[in-house]
Amino acid sequence: MISTNDFHSGVFIVLDGQIHEVVESQHVKPGKGPAFVRASLRNLATGALYERTFNAGVKVEQAIVERRPGQYLYPSGDTLFVMDNETYEQFPVPREMFGEQVRFLKENMPVDLVLHEGRVLGVHMPNVAELRVVETEPGVRGDTASNATKNARLETGVTVRVPLFIENGDVLKIDTRTGEYIGRA
Repeated sequence: MISTNDFHSGVFIVLDGQIHEVVESQHVKPGKGPAFVRASLRNLATGALYERTFNAGVKVEQAIVERRPGQYLYPSGDTLFVMDNETYEQFPVPREMFGEQVRFLKENMPVDLVLHEGRVLGVHMPNVAELRVVETEPGVRGDTASNATKNARLETGVTVRVPLFIENGDVLKIDTRTGEYIGRA
C-alpha cells in the first residue's frame, strides 16, 4: 500500500483492478477544507490519460513493477519488438506505448522496460537520441541573424529545426521529449 501523499511521477498503482502510472501529481492544501492530491494517471491497459483527485493520506495499492534495460529491435506494422537485455526475451509492444517519442526510435536503440508479472507495461526511451542528418539545405553564408535555423530531416524521417552550420551526415543529439536539437554528437 502507498499513501497518496507519496505519489510522484513514475509510481505504479492498482485502481479498479487495472495498473496505472502516475504521470504527474500535485498536493493541494486549500485554505478551507481538507488537503487533497490531484494526479494525472495513465491506464496501462488502455493507454488513456486522465486526472483523478484523492483525499490526502488515503492508502491505495501499489503495483510491484520491475525496470530492466532493453533494446528496440524492429517494427512489424503497428507492433514494435523490444528485447530484455538480461533474459534476451522478445516482447511485442503496440506502437502507441511509445507515444510521440516513437518518431525518434531507431533499431538497436537502448530502452528501459517496465515489467509486471512477465508482461511489458511500458517502454521508456532515453531522453537524448543521437540521429544522423539525411537531408538539409546548405547554410547561406552571412545569413546569421540571431538564432537562424533551418529544417533537417533525420534518419528516422522526422524533421527538426537546426542551426545553419549543420550539414548532411552530421550526427545530432535530439531531446526525445520535446523534439528539439541539443547539439552535435
